[in-house]
Amino acid sequence: MELNQVRFRGGLEFRHISSGMQVINEVMLEDYVAGILGREIYPDWHPETLKAQAVVARTYALHQRAESRGQPFHVEAGTGSQVYGGVAAETTAIRAAVSATRGEFVAYGRKPILAVYHSASGGRTASSEEVWGRPLPYLVSLEVDDEQDSPDTYWRATISKTKLGRALDSLGIRIGSPRELKVVDRSRSGRALRVQIRGSKGNQHLEARALRVALGESLIRSTLFEIRSTQDGFVFVGSGHGHGVGMSQWGAQSMAMRGLTYRAIIQNFYPGTSLAKGTPQ
Repeated sequence: MELNQVRFRGGLEFRHISSGMQVINEVMLEDYVAGILGREIYPDWHPETLKAQAVVARTYALHQRAESRGQPFHVEAGTGSQVYGGVAAETTAIRAAVSATRGEFVAYGRKPILAVYHSASGGRTASSEEVWGRPLPYLVSLEVDDEQDSPDTYWRATISKTKLGRALDSLGIRIGSPRELKVVDRSRSGRALRVQIRGSKGNQHLEARALRVALGESLIRSTLFEIRSTQDGFVFVGSGHGHGVGMSQWGAQSMAMRGLTYRAIIQNFYPGTSLAKGTPQ
């Protein structure tokens, strides 16, 4: 099938909704996984990294399918779920990784886990509890070695007072011109949980994740940051990219380059789980 010059496997369903037209691609699971990998990870990475990502992406899809029973679709095609590219995202190496792991998923209590992942952890992953307030035994904070090849090992972003003010306005925060911004609470993995903003008309505490979204997640790449004040604004100095929960993709690549198999990589990032195959319970 083809839509807007993009090819998809399976069939397309068109649904009228209040905001316009909803297009749903009904696709076989293994084809969906192949369409994910080329958009979520570098397709020329180590074969064991690609296999680990294939299993994790398949597991996430199975988990969301179980959570979305009765809904018109199970996952979104963008960053709200997993970025899906259809046939154009497939390569020979990706199809090989999908085929080599066909049907495998990560299980806890015989059910597919919430297999979340991120680009780089900045040296330590975050637990699901500290990020989303939901403790899960297989999503705990873990040290991650050798992520230094990641372009996000260290990053910095300069935010003007005007840009910060606009971000606060979008959040409904009215405290006048921003004068001071600092982290006041951190999680066990070192990530900022809350920040305090002092303005010309008052002070406000704010969740660091909400501030990151308002400023732009591609600019403030993680909540593992410190804030420095300048005359014109603020400089965020940080490490890692993404929410930090689950598998670090750059960490997985480093492990594969050191000779670890995809099974060992998965066991490392999701402790207490097992690999299963077939139809999940």
